Amino acid sequence: MSLLRGKKVLVTGGTGSIGSEIVRQVLRQEPAVVRVYSRDEGKQFDLQHELRGFGNVRYLIGDIRDKERLARAIEDIDVVFHAAALKHVPACEYNPFEAVKTNVLGVQNLIEAALDEEVEKVIAISTDKVANPTNTMGATKLLSERLIAAANYYKGSRRTVFSCVRFGNVVGSRGSVIPLFHEQIRRGGPVTVTDPAMTRFMMTIPQAVQLVLRAAGMAQGGETFILKMPVVRLGDLVEAMIGELAPRYGFRPEEIPVDIIGLRPGEKRDEELMTEEEAKRALELPDMFVILPLIRTHEYAYPGARPAAVRRYASCDQPWLSKDEVLEAMLLRLLRRRATDWLPAREFVGAAAEAAAREG
Repeated sequence: MSLLRGKKVLVTGGTGSIGSEIVRQVLRQEPAVVRVYSRDEGKQFDLQHELRGFGNVRYLIGDIRDKERLARAIEDIDVVFHAAALKHVPACEYNPFEAVKTNVLGVQNLIEAALDEEVEKVIAISTDKVANPTNTMGATKLLSERLIAAANYYKGSRRTVFSCVRFGNVVGSRGSVIPLFHEQIRRGGPVTVTDPAMTRFMMTIPQAVQLVLRAAGMAQGGETFILKMPVVRLGDLVEAMIGELAPRYGFRPEEIPVDIIGLRPGEKRDEELMTEEEAKRALELPDMFVILPLIRTHEYAYPGARPAAVRRYASCDQPWLSKDEVLEAMLLRLLRRRATDWLPAREFVGAAAEAAAREG
């Protein structure tokens, strides 16, 4: 908890689902200042209202594509959490040049600005789509990971440490399926499902952010940190949500139709968090993997770590949660406790974070 006390912190993409939760959890560590850097003034207004009791939060409008603006934002900063990205697979497929500008060139801007300012640490958010990528988003984020790792020997004598954190799907984040399915069920269907056999690694927003903060403390330069997380089968998630929510809105579960719409452009049926080649240079801890960089400038050591098994870490190779386990692990139990009807995504995420904090 002392890692960020008295530090000056910048969060890019700081009004997004992950970025805003990073801001909330960083504020618990009593930093000197947190600068929220994002493009959306509407989301900044909402976050400013939520955090109005904190006098050490600054709200900066800007895009990581704008190097000059980013350089101003990063002045005197000690730690950067980089959550800004174009993350939706279909959007990146239809707008690949925009994905490159944000996910690649924007990261290069961030690296150069951080080095110019000699920031202590930069922790960048990545995705499981980078493992054997089949879409533009995954390919651009893979290059982003490589840029972050390479910055550790590109930096020369500067002190900055660069590392990545790789996520699976984050429950309740903007554009994720649970709020979408919830709204479709509330309306009586149909629930649109790409493929019931699709499997995904899932984690909650608080889990994701706790991993980010742990990585900030552990980072030695160039690593990618991966949380071990459960696997959910999409068909089981849909059935569990329909069984739980349909009666609340006056429907019998069998009355809610499900439409199979097929995979969207660039989507995989299953995902990988770590490839077999990456596993050859990975270490394993009880709750995470640490992939070491291809080019190492020093020895890496983490208490209790051992070499990872040399195999791919794919969602189709892992046992997936049962429907009952889905309800618990995906925090749908929160819906049973609320007297109100439908929870908007923001309330859903906030309630999940509060519950996770209470339950430790």
